[in-house]
Amino acid sequence: MSHTLDAATAARFARAALGHVTKEYPNKLDHVLNGPEDALGPRALHPIFFGSFDWHSCVHGWWTLFTLRRLHPDMAEAAAIAGLADDLFTPANVADEVAYLAKPSSRGFERPYGWGWLLRLQAELDRHPDPRGRVWADALRPLAEAFSDRFKAFLPISTYPVRTGTHYNTAFALRLALDYAESAGDTGLADLCRSAAVRWYSADRDCQAWEPSQDEFLSPTLMVGELMRRVNGENGFGSWFDLYLPRLDQREPATLFAPATVSDRSDGKIAHLDGLNLSRAWCWRGIASALAPDDPRRVVALTAAKDHLDAALPHVTGDYMGEHWLASFALLAILTPAD
Repeated sequence: MSHTLDAATAARFARAALGHVTKEYPNKLDHVLNGPEDALGPRALHPIFFGSFDWHSCVHGWWTLFTLRRLHPDMAEAAAIAGLADDLFTPANVADEVAYLAKPSSRGFERPYGWGWLLRLQAELDRHPDPRGRVWADALRPLAEAFSDRFKAFLPISTYPVRTGTHYNTAFALRLALDYAESAGDTGLADLCRSAAVRWYSADRDCQAWEPSQDEFLSPTLMVGELMRRVNGENGFGSWFDLYLPRLDQREPATLFAPATVSDRSDGKIAHLDGLNLSRAWCWRGIASALAPDDPRRVVALTAAKDHLDAALPHVTGDYMGEHWLASFALLAILTPAD
């Protein structure tokens, strides 16, 4: 399959996302009940992000739709995306989402995965060139600012990183939050993201890469590498990376180069492994971009990215357990330049 976002791929991803961002059920809530009055359905709790099986998948489903609309504004699905966004991304609906977040019982709501994705969604809307995009961006901004405040309160008291390959991974959340912070001019958040990354990961050496686990959709190893590339830039990344994966030119640790096997795509946790293959491809492409053209590790990284994309792209759509979120991870990978 194509490793670029051609028109056919964009339309396929858009149709999938349009089919799930307003699909309220089935739904897996991250919701604390303080009494019987809190026993409400997804749409009553979240008037924008009530679909896609869970709140965070709905957020990055919308990131997928807005990204596709910006890059392929003439596709047939663009009008449906805009019409649905006009209905949902209103100041009143955003105020309800902010009010839910303000509840004392919501302190840990979607931390940190959903936090990072909401900020990435805001960053995407902020770059839209057309007036409608700016209206949606302005409407959503209070929620993004609330999540920025959450990060600013949490990062100083977060002593340790979380290195799992699932929603709690701190490197992934920082990677997305930093993109928002820099594009929005939120220097306070950007500084906190960088300082946390340095505090948590700068002393990492000779990573053993004990992965994959059965339900991972992020590579604990490569996600740290991609974050540190983003934090350090080209000048500071190389010396750290040389010590972090010192045998990369020998394709070691070997597990990082073998796409994960997905035995049952109807099982939501096992389907995570398609996401692992896509997110590894994203990280490999990002890491390759920081290596010199004549560095032999660059070819190694780009080959690994291709192998993982080949394994996962045919399965982005087809079964709802993957279809409600995988297109977002496919876009992260294929929109990262390979050279």
